Amino acid sequence: MTVPFAALQRQQPLAPQIIEQLRERIEQRQLRPGARAPSIRQLARELQVSPSTVVEAYDRLAALGYLQARRGAGFFVTERRDRPAREHTPKVTELAVDAHWLSRNVYQTDAGALQAGCGWFPPDWFDRDSRQRALKQAARYDSELAEYGHPQGYAPLRRYLEDWLGEAGMAAPAEHILLTQGASQALDLVACCVARPGEVVLVDDPGYCNLLSCLTLRGFTVIGAPWTPHGPDTAALEQLLQTHQPKAFFTNPWLQNPTGASYSPATAYRVLQLAEQYGCYVVEDNVSAELQAVRGQTLAAMAGLARVIYIGSFSKTLSPGLRVGFVAAAPGMIDALTHAKMIAGLTSSSLAERLALAMLTDGRYRKNLERLKTRLAHAQDATLAMFTELGWPLFTAPAGGLFVWASPGDSGPDPLRLAEWARAADILLAPGCLFRPDRTDTPWLRFNVAFSHGEALRRFLLGYRRG
Repeated sequence: MTVPFAALQRQQPLAPQIIEQLRERIEQRQLRPGARAPSIRQLARELQVSPSTVVEAYDRLAALGYLQARRGAGFFVTERRDRPAREHTPKVTELAVDAHWLSRNVYQTDAGALQAGCGWFPPDWFDRDSRQRALKQAARYDSELAEYGHPQGYAPLRRYLEDWLGEAGMAAPAEHILLTQGASQALDLVACCVARPGEVVLVDDPGYCNLLSCLTLRGFTVIGAPWTPHGPDTAALEQLLQTHQPKAFFTNPWLQNPTGASYSPATAYRVLQLAEQYGCYVVEDNVSAELQAVRGQTLAAMAGLARVIYIGSFSKTLSPGLRVGFVAAAPGMIDALTHAKMIAGLTSSSLAERLALAMLTDGRYRKNLERLKTRLAHAQDATLAMFTELGWPLFTAPAGGLFVWASPGDSGPDPLRLAEWARAADILLAPGCLFRPDRTDTPWLRFNVAFSHGEALRRFLLGYRRG
C-alpha cells in the first residue's frame, strides 16, 4: 500500500519539503531503485501545489542523484551507487558544550531550541515585504549578475555608504570603501594586511568569538585587553602596548559583543592617544551602529582614517543571511585590502550588494529600523528585569543592542556546567569562556535579549536555582 505524503507547511518553502519526503522514502527503500516516482500531476494534486513546484523538487533530486529523468516516461529512482551518502549532522543540543562549541555549531538551527546565546535577531523580527521587493528589483538586472562585480564592490552602494558615514562625521569617499562578504571577512582581510603570522595583535577581552578564532587560525599572537563597563582598561592597554608593541588593536567600541558595553568619551580619547603614541592601528568594528538609540560618535570620525580602520555591516538590521559588510580606510590600506580580497575569493556578491542597497533605500527602511529598535528596547528591559529578579549581577546595563553579559554569581554554577544543563532543556547558552582569547574560565555568560526575555529561560534559571 502506498503511504500518503504528509501535508506541507504552507508558511515554509514547498519544494524543499517535497524533496525531503522523497529522499526519506528512497533511503528507507519505500521507493526502490528503478521504481517510477509519482507523476508530476499526480503528486501536485495530492499535495495541492502547482506542477512547477513538483518539477523543481524532482529536478533537484535528479541533481542530487536520487532520481533520473527518462524522456516521455517520467522520473525513476536511481541505483544506490549513484547517490551521495548523507552524513548525520547531530543537533546542537546533542553536542557537548566546550571551548569550541559556539564557533562550530552556533549557526545550526534546531527546531524548538531556544537560542538564548546566539548573535542575531529572530527571523520574524525582519521586514519580509522589504526583502521581497528588493528581490524583485534585483531580478531586473539578470544580465549584469552573469558577470563578476567590481573588485571594491557595487559602486552605488559604496556611494550610499559615503553619505551614510558622512552623516556620522566621517570623511570616507566611495573610492576609500571596500565591500566584503560580511564584517567577518572584513576583519580577516584587515588582519592579513596589518600583521604577519607570529606578530602581536590586541583584542577586546572578552570579545567577538569569531574574530578570536580567525586571528588564532591565521597564526597571530593574540592578547586580550581587559574590558570595563566603560570600554577597555586604558592603563592595562598602555602596559600591553609598551610590552608587546602590537600591530593593531581590534575593538568593538559601541554596544560591544559580548558585554553590551560602550566606550565612554574619556576612554575613546585615551585609546586614540595611545594608538598614536605607540604606532598601533585601531580596527573599529562597529557592526551595531544602526542599533544605537541615538547614532553616536565613532573613533574613525574622531581621529580620521590614517590610524583607524573602520568596519561596518548591515547584516544585523537587514538580514543575517545577507552577507554584506564594508571597510573604510586610507587609500593605501584600501588598495592592499582590495588586493587581499581578490586573492582570497575574487569579487564579493553583486547580487547581495544590490539587495542591500535596495533595502536600505526602500522608503520603509527607517520606519522598520525604528520599529526594530523599539522592540529590542522592550526585550532588553524585560531581560534586565528578569536578571534583577534572579539576583544575577550584570556587567553593565547596555544602552541598546542585542547583548547582556550576566553572571549567576559566586554561589552559582560554572557557566559551562549551566550551559550543559540548559542544553538538555533545549536552551542554548553562550558561556563567557568562548569569548576570551585564551578560553579561560569566567563567571559570565552572553545573553541575546531578543531570545531571552520570555518565560522559558526565566523558568529554567529559576528552576536550576531552586533545584
